[in-house]
Amino acid sequence: MKAAAASGADAVYFGVDAFNARQRAENFRLQDLPEVMHWLHQRGVKGFLTFNVLVFSDELEAAAQLLIAADQAGVDAVIVQDVVLCRLAQRLVPNLSLHGSTQMSITSAAGIAQAAALGCQRVVLARELALRDLERLQTQLVQRNLAMPLEVFVHGALCVAYSGQCLTSESLGQRSANRGECAQACRLPYEMVVDGQPHPLEDQRYLLSPQDLAAWELLPELQRIGVASLKIEGRLKDAAYVAAVTDAYRQRLDQTPASAPQVQRQLELAFSRGLSTGWLEGVNHRRLVHGRWSKKRGPLLGQLLRVERGGWLHLRSREQLHPGQGLVLEQLSSDPLHPPREIGGRIMVCERMGDERWKLRLGPDRVDGSGLRAGASVWLTSDPDWQSRWQRAARRTVEARSRDLALRVSGRLDAPLELQVLEPQEFELKLCSTMPLQSASQRPLDRERLEQQLGRLGGTGWSLQHLEIELEGELFLPVAELNRMRRALLEQLEATGDCSTDSGPVPAATKTADPTELLAQMCPPAVAPLSETKPGLVVLVRSLEQLQALVDLSGTDLPIRSVVADLEQPRELREAVAIGRGCWPEGVWLAGARITRPDERWSLEPLIRARPDGFLVRNADQLEVLTALAPCIGDFSLNTANPLSFHWYRDHWALQRLTASYDLNLQQLLDLAAAVDPALLEVTLHQHMPLFHMEHCLFCAFLSDGKDHTDCGRPCEKHHVTLRDRSGVEHPLRADLGCRNTLFNGMAQSGVEALPSLLRAGVRRIRLELLDEDAAATQRRVSLYVEALAGRMATQEVWSQEQIHHQLGVTRGSLRSKGPERTSRFSR
Repeated sequence: MKAAAASGADAVYFGVDAFNARQRAENFRLQDLPEVMHWLHQRGVKGFLTFNVLVFSDELEAAAQLLIAADQAGVDAVIVQDVVLCRLAQRLVPNLSLHGSTQMSITSAAGIAQAAALGCQRVVLARELALRDLERLQTQLVQRNLAMPLEVFVHGALCVAYSGQCLTSESLGQRSANRGECAQACRLPYEMVVDGQPHPLEDQRYLLSPQDLAAWELLPELQRIGVASLKIEGRLKDAAYVAAVTDAYRQRLDQTPASAPQVQRQLELAFSRGLSTGWLEGVNHRRLVHGRWSKKRGPLLGQLLRVERGGWLHLRSREQLHPGQGLVLEQLSSDPLHPPREIGGRIMVCERMGDERWKLRLGPDRVDGSGLRAGASVWLTSDPDWQSRWQRAARRTVEARSRDLALRVSGRLDAPLELQVLEPQEFELKLCSTMPLQSASQRPLDRERLEQQLGRLGGTGWSLQHLEIELEGELFLPVAELNRMRRALLEQLEATGDCSTDSGPVPAATKTADPTELLAQMCPPAVAPLSETKPGLVVLVRSLEQLQALVDLSGTDLPIRSVVADLEQPRELREAVAIGRGCWPEGVWLAGARITRPDERWSLEPLIRARPDGFLVRNADQLEVLTALAPCIGDFSLNTANPLSFHWYRDHWALQRLTASYDLNLQQLLDLAAAVDPALLEVTLHQHMPLFHMEHCLFCAFLSDGKDHTDCGRPCEKHHVTLRDRSGVEHPLRADLGCRNTLFNGMAQSGVEALPSLLRAGVRRIRLELLDEDAAATQRRVSLYVEALAGRMATQEVWSQEQIHHQLGVTRGSLRSKGPERTSRFSR
């Protein structure tokens, strides 16, 4: 924090010891929050508290208490993901500013409008948007007559998946990225399997690990577009990193001359997996992910020429090398799932052998370079001169800023001296001397004397800039009394409000509502299921073959209530509705893409023209357009994890039902069902969990020579692709209409054992999601759950059958009754 302030940050963002998306970081303690904010405000820096996670039903009161604590500590804004925090803040702490987190997956004007409706005063956009998208958004906001400051990420680690839409850690290990517990599976090696055969990619194995974002050179464009705030990702990094990166962007904004190569080196030595402009310059899948490494590398120094006896390395490099610098090389592995062996150390001794040729030894211990081959890349991982410079910069003292103070002194003989604050106007303060003014026999109270005594404000956060004097005649007051009045004035200023903040008038204190009473008001008492008591199945299909198989299966006593067609090809939508029309009581529904970008509103037209019985809606654009046309159900991507979010989505958008967030384990599902009308809750009981949902297209990046959909040749339509992980599981990869990729868990998740508990809780809609089943597998799988729902087959028997028929078996996954790291640490 201090390094950021010393290097020119206008604001810093950070978490406390609960409810933030970096639970692995050494976060601030809640009790330190007032001190942190006081320190920042003294230096003219704003502090934003990250509250950018989902909140579970049993955490609502703790969440409310943290909002109150943030408000009382003077936090300038809270960065939020969950709808519930917006609703609570509006009622509990209406003066506290809210910023919509990138975890809200805001990619369009509709998403911004929804954030505005929730009370957000700034939004942090998804990192997948390009400069042209930002320009289009600004135009669309003007057309909506909506003024919303936009914030974008400009530097730091890039997630391959849309923030708020990554379920990888949740699915594989019940460590939710929506709870700050990301396990970074995107940084692991994967093998691409194409049409059942391993696809050779040479040294490319980190297929999901993007290069780090560095938009330093694009700042003038971002300024021109009107982006209000630039965000640097700095948590889990050291202070030298924060100083070096913040300084680079501060200097660029201030138009301080600097050479691009020098700044590039400064940023690469701070931390780099390779630097790119991410999505800001548009789609280039091959550039975003090179696939060759996923760890810090630093600047590319040169190439290995040969390894000599005694551990001597001969390099080609244009750099001036010297002892103490850290180098690393790689020995590639023939196994695509085995990371390369890193060989490195510090330069112990080096000598120039000619033009761009060096001979050196690494240490301090013996470095075995026997596996290295000529041509291997050499990276500079650390440099003592760089480290020393930026460690000093990080430790620079940032002096407190003083606020301007304007005073008036007035008085007459035998009356007290009056001292009144004129500026800042919010401080309506006036105090009087404890003794009357006397006639001056020697040194009267002139301007010089008054300014000297009243202006002694060093280190207080105030500076006397103006003094009005209204004294009748030559008057006297002892210096000790003037000093007492100055001290009393400072005490009153401190008591009236935070004398260090420069963010404007301090709002009048308001009585904070009692969180327990407020939650009781905002959460209507749960009721029995409305009218329907008979449970039913909702089946989501991803092919016309699966849909036809369900039509052929239909019978009079089947509990299938509706079928949702989630199809990649728009041309198939009308056919799907025609095939399924009239086959199920609630009809055939359609699902659209999970993401809608600023130029993709057209993607809703094929859904509308198909005229289904309803829509499964997944984002703000679909909520805005489709809810007015037909019955709609909110999908899991809306991240409904607690009753207040549930009620807001249902009431605001008139949704028929909501799908529970996939971050909930069984007990949390039951808690949610107990707090709402359970008949309005849909639970997905069987699925291949969508792991990564990403703008990045692996088909284009690794199966074509193109950069995007215009020149890739559409390999996604020709090949079946899976990614094999280190445990041997193959995860299916699919592309949607917008060329976005979803990697599905190769192991299916089944919560069939939880079915009795869910039915007892009043849940009446159970969803099954199919992936790549053929007609026979579709009928077999659905029939199993039909039997379980009808009570004709024990759920344990269904589980056993699924274990047999799934190639990899099935897992309970997030539907275990309990999971690790699932409760708030707020109370600890």
